[in-house]
Amino acid sequence: MERREEQPGAAGAGAAPALDFTVENVEKALHQLYYDPNIENKNLAQKWLMQAQVSPQAWHFSWQLLQPDKVPEIQYFGASALHIKISRYWSDIPTDQYESLKAQLFTQITHFASGSKIVLTRLCVALASLALSMMPDAWPCAVADMVRLFQAEDSPVDGQGRCLALLELLTVLPEEFQTSRLPQYRKGLVRASLAVEFGAVFPLLEQLLQQPSSPSCVRQKVLKCFSSWVQLEVPLQDCEALIQAAFAALQDSELFDSSVEAIVNAISQPDAQRYVNTLLKLIPLVLGLQDQLRQAVQNGDMETSHGICRIAVALGENHSRALLDQVEHWQSFLALVNMIMFCTGIPGHYPVNETTSSLTLTFWYTLQDDILSFEAEKQAVYQQVYRPVYFQLVDVLLHKAQFPSDEEYGFWSSDEKEQFRIYRVDISDTLMYVYEMLGAELLSNLYDKLGRLLTSSEEPYSWQHTEALLYGFQSIAETIDVNYSDVVPGLIGLIPRISISNVQLADTVMFTIGALSEWLADHPVMINSVLPLVLHALGNPELSVSSVSTLKKICRECKYDLPPYAANIVAVSQDVLMKQIHKTSQCMWLMQALGFLLSALQVEEILKNLHSLISPYIQQLEKLAEEIPNPSNKLAIVHILGLLSNLFTTLDVSHHEDDHEGSELRKLPVPQGPNPVVVVLQQVFQLIQKVLSKWLNDAQVVEAVCAIFEKSVKTLLDDFAPMVPQLCEMLGRMYSTIPQASALDLTRQLVHIFAHEPAHFPPIEALFLLVTSVTLTLFQQGYHPTPTCMMELLHTSQCPLLPVTP
Repeated sequence: MERREEQPGAAGAGAAPALDFTVENVEKALHQLYYDPNIENKNLAQKWLMQAQVSPQAWHFSWQLLQPDKVPEIQYFGASALHIKISRYWSDIPTDQYESLKAQLFTQITHFASGSKIVLTRLCVALASLALSMMPDAWPCAVADMVRLFQAEDSPVDGQGRCLALLELLTVLPEEFQTSRLPQYRKGLVRASLAVEFGAVFPLLEQLLQQPSSPSCVRQKVLKCFSSWVQLEVPLQDCEALIQAAFAALQDSELFDSSVEAIVNAISQPDAQRYVNTLLKLIPLVLGLQDQLRQAVQNGDMETSHGICRIAVALGENHSRALLDQVEHWQSFLALVNMIMFCTGIPGHYPVNETTSSLTLTFWYTLQDDILSFEAEKQAVYQQVYRPVYFQLVDVLLHKAQFPSDEEYGFWSSDEKEQFRIYRVDISDTLMYVYEMLGAELLSNLYDKLGRLLTSSEEPYSWQHTEALLYGFQSIAETIDVNYSDVVPGLIGLIPRISISNVQLADTVMFTIGALSEWLADHPVMINSVLPLVLHALGNPELSVSSVSTLKKICRECKYDLPPYAANIVAVSQDVLMKQIHKTSQCMWLMQALGFLLSALQVEEILKNLHSLISPYIQQLEKLAEEIPNPSNKLAIVHILGLLSNLFTTLDVSHHEDDHEGSELRKLPVPQGPNPVVVVLQQVFQLIQKVLSKWLNDAQVVEAVCAIFEKSVKTLLDDFAPMVPQLCEMLGRMYSTIPQASALDLTRQLVHIFAHEPAHFPPIEALFLLVTSVTLTLFQQGYHPTPTCMMELLHTSQCPLLPVTP
């Protein structure tokens, strides 16, 4: 077996240079890989060994590395090398050596049946790869032959060892098929062959699993083998006996995990829905696990409850449509749904006390979709049955969404808090989806519960309960149009009655108000009920995200009803900005909110508020412009420029609307007088130029400057016209000195909006020609700073009035 001339694949060995891939060198490299403390030496050894595995010499040294006197690490490398050669270089093996190679692998597997398990597995994978390459023509009954050979009584290995080796081989065969590199046409042939050969495997597995004398290690291996084979889409009806045996094995703690995996894999096969009779037989088996599930929950056995839940969800989620179609069996399916409901509402807080409930959420989407997909008459029947179930689901989900006590939550890790946040988002998405089934009655249900909770004098309510109900409202209002709901006025009236003593509750109050901002725009008389809460929350850094985002939504949706409150909003906002309560991103949102707010005021009022709002920043920018550039004042400059650009992003005294006759935007009549944004920009233009003169080589500062003008242009459109000549001149100087991508982007915006206006043609043409000339010179010098921006600019310039430089 070890003679070099007899090794499979040896015929092609002389074609490659004779590298020094000897047994001795391979062993030295392996020793270096495992035991050398120097990481560079390890990396070199690994690289060399990878070359050795694919070399022609691997056919020779791999067998020698499998000798009984070698340590498992060396034997494992030898087995892995064989697998790589067989799976990747099958075409190198002469056909007359197939049988010899097969026999050698069987022999080695027999030897290792009572040896190292990791080496045995790699040898089984190698033989599986060989079988897949030979099937169906060169080895038509591969699986049956494997079973027959390992059942032979003349083997020196004991029966249990042979049995485990055979099961390992049968387990890795489908797995190897799934990951094999077989050509597509070959894969289809082999799959068809394996689909027939399961008949040689399942009777053996059934016998071993049902045999009382089978040791636990054998039964566990049987379950894993079954789990592997069902992924080849074996007909579900042919799996019935093994599935039933796997359900019985769930009572054995050592076999529990393997049984769950096998059952879930069998149930989840796409083809399984064709076998409705088998699916109906599975429902009683799943329902029979309820006592075991409740006992596990009572004992805090999360693994068992998780496993049983996986089985119930796999059956319900994958086959709800098929099972709903069996109208005469509606009660048994409803019992399964109620079992999944128990799993959704499993006691404890996710993810600290339980990790099961999250598995069930997709099921409720699937069930609802299937019910609503029926024709009207059948849908009405199922709605009558399942609407109460979905109302119960809402109660369960809101209970699961509740925060733990402050003390308990304080002990949670940051990772657990993040998982809980994501879990609540999933619950929010589910509630939003459930609204399609329950409609306006869902909002009424939530409102009634919140009203009773806040007005009851009998017993004190927990903030967690209040927060969860509000969270339910928020989840629906964020995505569903609630403008015609008759309960929202009552909800707005209840919000000020909430005793806010907790950050989480305050956050949810803020987000709920924000979700109702469109409703407030249609019912402006109610704004004063909630606006004071939002302005008060602005001063709390812990409520930064929720309070600022809510104010922004209110200012965007309700701006024409906010003038009476404008002075107060600006004053509070200015105060928190000066105190630097919020992080940079929230400061930017706040400036956007103020932009929306000021847009609805008279021009004189806008200018007055702008002067009050931005004067401190302009004064600070003037001081910074005098200083020598350094990282500290750079951050301050970028921050101030960012505040201005975000303010000008939303500050627009005119209205835009879509022109249905074309794709361009058009404006409604503009109020009399200069545009406030243009007035401010003209006032600070020299200061901005001064800042640029010192920071022109800093891309971040240049980008921040360009952002002010670019966002203003996008917002104001034609109203930006008075700024065009001086901005074009500044851009030309900037780009000529140090070309920057942000300057190209701003140039593109100007060309796009103003190149078609004869009045603005000269400065736009001059800027375009200059930028083009500078950029082409850079290209010719082999420097390509922003080719994409330049191509977009050239594309934008295709208008009759503007010649394109060739």
